[in-house]
Amino acid sequence: MDTTAPVPGAAPTDAGSPAPVRRHRARWAVPAAAVVAVGAAFTAPPLLATADTAGLPDVTAQELVTRVLEAEPQALSGTVVHTARLGLPDLSLAEVGGADPIGLLGGSSTLRVWTDGEQRSRVSLLGQASEYSVVADGPEAWTYSSADDEVVHYALADADRARLDALAAQHAASPDVAGDLPTPEELGRAALARAEQHATVGVDAATTVAGRDAYQVVVTPRGADTLVGRVVVAVDTATWTPLRVQVWSSDDAATPALEVGFTDVTFAAPSDQVLSFSPPPGADVREVLVPLPDAPPAAPADAADAQALAEALEDPTAEPPLPEGVTVTGDGWDAVVQVAGVDVAGLLAADPAAVAGLAVPDKTFGSAGAQELYEQFVPRDGEGPLPDLDQQALYDQLTTPVEGGRLLESTLLSVLVLDDGRVLAGAVPAQTLLDLAG
Repeated sequence: MDTTAPVPGAAPTDAGSPAPVRRHRARWAVPAAAVVAVGAAFTAPPLLATADTAGLPDVTAQELVTRVLEAEPQALSGTVVHTARLGLPDLSLAEVGGADPIGLLGGSSTLRVWTDGEQRSRVSLLGQASEYSVVADGPEAWTYSSADDEVVHYALADADRARLDALAAQHAASPDVAGDLPTPEELGRAALARAEQHATVGVDAATTVAGRDAYQVVVTPRGADTLVGRVVVAVDTATWTPLRVQVWSSDDAATPALEVGFTDVTFAAPSDQVLSFSPPPGADVREVLVPLPDAPPAAPADAADAQALAEALEDPTAEPPLPEGVTVTGDGWDAVVQVAGVDVAGLLAADPAAVAGLAVPDKTFGSAGAQELYEQFVPRDGEGPLPDLDQQALYDQLTTPVEGGRLLESTLLSVLVLDDGRVLAGAVPAQTLLDLAG
């Protein structure tokens, strides 16, 4: 891919880039259905099985998972095709204008991806005559919709930026500055990070993705009630970077319900022009201050307690305490999350008070990606971005009336919204939610 081509919103070539604060993996959020499919209890004891590797060195599932998670993020640029066959209604009637992340819920979409493998990245969702881009540079990010000619700039307040700089040497986690767009690399890493229980993991025959040799990790849920049949992650044999993620519904073993994969990829640092951002002339610019999370708890004086705390903070499978009003029924791929006291009418009307009062755990569907996507489309303290669409019309189109509420059914996810303020969601059949709701 020619990364020197002009990019909307890219800074002039002589523009300097901000000094890096610290190295960390680039992060992209994923549509909620994909999060459920590959994030919720994505775990299994790795099987020591191998498959035909077409002349490549034999590798076990355990080795593959370990190498992907331990590999350094790579600088790369490429084209990604995102295809969703979720069985949802035709969203074209929802009057979603131009390139919009809502379009990722159905059909095929094309994205272009650039990252330096550290803290700078750009992901652009391409439409027929428009684009929606997310540009990240450490604790600062921009979203740009060419259809609306609007830029949203996410940044820390001066005091928080100074505190972040002071914490940088301690490797403190940076805040999520904006909801982003899905890529195979981040989606694949998120999936394999939880490959320890509730599924079986094996290695399928080697394949080729974007012209590159790739191993394939296959995860098959053991849950009896889940909608997810299997998940396959294709891993580059040279860099251990996930190149493609495919998720099959338990109702269709022939065609993936969700597929995100590179069609071309180059492992080289993109130009500074691509990774820098300047608002296009005449675009509306909206500033959003992102609060810096509180500092992590101080280490206990007792060495044993300090070690236990460190292990808990580093455990990717550790779940945070559930907030009031949130319950989880079942476990693994059959788990159902229930949230009480949701003001659905207020959310559809974009009422900030409805969002402020909503208790949602950081890992509602087993991944922070769901929360990040949620924050992309609802206000945060009255300041977050809102999609340029009729939320009520979209809600009515995606759901069907049932006794006591409305129901969304897809090939990988079911959501039940009840008139009494309860919302139930899981990668399970709709009837499971209706039975639990009583």
